[in-house]
Amino acid sequence: MSKVIITVALIGAAPTREQNPDIPITPEEIADSAVEAFDAGAAVCHVHVRDPETHIGSNDPALFKRVVERIRSKCDMVLNLSTGHGGSIYIPPEGGINPELCNIQSPEERVAHVQQLKPELCSLDIGTMNFGEGLFVNAPGVVDKMAELIKEVGTKPEIELFDIGHIEIYNRLSDAGLIEGTPHFQLCMGTAAGIAATPAHAVHFAESLPDACTWSIFGVARTQFPMAAMGALMDGHVRVGFEDNLYMEKGVLAKSNAELVDRAAAIIRSLNKEVASAGEAREILGLKR
Repeated sequence: MSKVIITVALIGAAPTREQNPDIPITPEEIADSAVEAFDAGAAVCHVHVRDPETHIGSNDPALFKRVVERIRSKCDMVLNLSTGHGGSIYIPPEGGINPELCNIQSPEERVAHVQQLKPELCSLDIGTMNFGEGLFVNAPGVVDKMAELIKEVGTKPEIELFDIGHIEIYNRLSDAGLIEGTPHFQLCMGTAAGIAATPAHAVHFAESLPDACTWSIFGVARTQFPMAAMGALMDGHVRVGFEDNLYMEKGVLAKSNAELVDRAAAIIRSLNKEVASAGEAREILGLKR
């Protein structure tokens, strides 16, 4: 019976307490939410951090350290730290760029916490796309340098794919030796400007990946659980959590990341698959502790 890894994406940069009062914000809340999700069946946690005062997304290494140390003291979960913060631009219809609405950081700034904390996994966004009211910018030279710095510390990149064309960017990085070994991809389905979260697109996306790879999938909002089912059906892995979805069903807010993980685990078991433990996830993904 095949094993399916559940990743819990704990918070991200966008959800607010006004949207769901139960989302975790402080480093301690984020870490405790991860541990609860681990107990529910999540083997991997995808970690963003927020400024505890402003609730705005951050990549402050000190905040990541508080989350990482608290999780490591409580459970054996695989840590996957985000490097997405620091690539946003807003261009108004009248043109020009308002620096106050932009957050562009150097590759070194975007991966500083990875270099310091050396997690087993970290995300690597490789494509530029429309995102919300602005742009999510990952210029080739920036992506190359981030991949180089991640490789230096022995962390495995989880390659974020928001559309089919992003696979070609991965191929270039692989040919350049900036990503080595068996790649691990995250299929990001249903974002406003990315590939739609439909069964047909999920099948096409998965079948377009390199032959030797591992992959996980998530769907945004109401597509979270259908895409979890698709991942399990196609021998992939799944991601759920508050970063991508705040609801258990229409009109019913999720009370915790653990509740979302518990639903994903039930879907996996209903398809005659088993939920992977953290140790099994490390073996499947070929991680170095």
